[in-house]
Amino acid sequence: MITKYDLVIVGGGILGTFHAYHALQRGLKVAIFEQTKMPQGATTRNFGQVVPSGMNTKWQNYGRESLGIYKEIQKTFDITIRQNGSVYLASNEEEIQLIEELAAINKKNNYSSSLLTKAECLAKYPGLRADYVKAGLFFPEEVTVEPRTMILRLQQYLIEQKKLQLFTNTKVIQIYENSAEASIITANGEIWKADKVLICNGSDFKTLYPDLFAKSDLQLSKLQMMQTKPQQNYKLQGSILTGWTIRRYEAFYECPSFETIKAKEKQDSLEKKWGVHILFKQAADGSVILGDSHEYAEASAIDDLGYGLNMDIDNFMIKEARKIFNLPTYEIQDRWFGIYSQFKTGDIFLEQIGQRIHIATGIGGKGMTGSAGFSKENINSILN
Repeated sequence: MITKYDLVIVGGGILGTFHAYHALQRGLKVAIFEQTKMPQGATTRNFGQVVPSGMNTKWQNYGRESLGIYKEIQKTFDITIRQNGSVYLASNEEEIQLIEELAAINKKNNYSSSLLTKAECLAKYPGLRADYVKAGLFFPEEVTVEPRTMILRLQQYLIEQKKLQLFTNTKVIQIYENSAEASIITANGEIWKADKVLICNGSDFKTLYPDLFAKSDLQLSKLQMMQTKPQQNYKLQGSILTGWTIRRYEAFYECPSFETIKAKEKQDSLEKKWGVHILFKQAADGSVILGDSHEYAEASAIDDLGYGLNMDIDNFMIKEARKIFNLPTYEIQDRWFGIYSQFKTGDIFLEQIGQRIHIATGIGGKGMTGSAGFSKENINSILN
């Protein structure tokens, strides 16, 4: 007997898993096929910051819905959600102007935030350097997660409480459809049936539809991050985003003075060359996650990004981080990079093949924040 599902999702990262969540909420029979033992892409190689505050108005709405979903699940099942807020630290008058303008935008959008004085920032964040910070903008509703743990616990929650079927180490090599159903063939020769199929993994997309992938206008971004050794008797609450972040995140594009301020920036700086903006987040073990950088390549030229870490980038980020926080230790215990895909000409790559096969990928750096909210809307479109 061949099992048939209402929905099969190819790719068990955060985007695919939250599509499964919303389909299961509708009482559907759902399976996820993940090609490795656990997700190894951007879902597990990011900061774990859920920051709708950094997104434009459209995606902030998805992010705010995501916050509600995360918190609702956390009430009954620990998926590592900690509501400890996010702060943007301004280091000069231009950045103060931008956070004041964003505060006004968020007040209009009814999204809670509060401006902090220099003294309030220094009191709230131990080790913050007085010669760096001038003011801050705090978002109390935002949360942090432990990415490598969260996705496994989220899937465990869906298995135990929503009856998700999760197949790991299962590589899908072919999908075809007829008028009655879609057929999914895996590398071990098994055949599965579904009413709808959704591909949420760039690697699987490339394997299954190489010609479409080559024409998809997807771009890859490589991000380097580090983790210090545990900081003894030191607490740093929430997501810490700094001046270069203020100058980078899409939310600030909507500020009236953004274009004028951006036009004054030096284009030949190292932070421009490597796409660096300094972030901090303390992990559950007391270590501090530090980063990150952005190097770009076309999706068809992933080898151009290299296979290793650029230590010049890491050393530059540590040097700049020391100008912002006096941490008890900057001794690094782990370094890694993550690669995510983004759609150059839109928010996310969406495609329908025939009547039963859908693709959703290229969400870029919005995955941890926006996937839960966006998936609710997209699953309604797919299943309609």
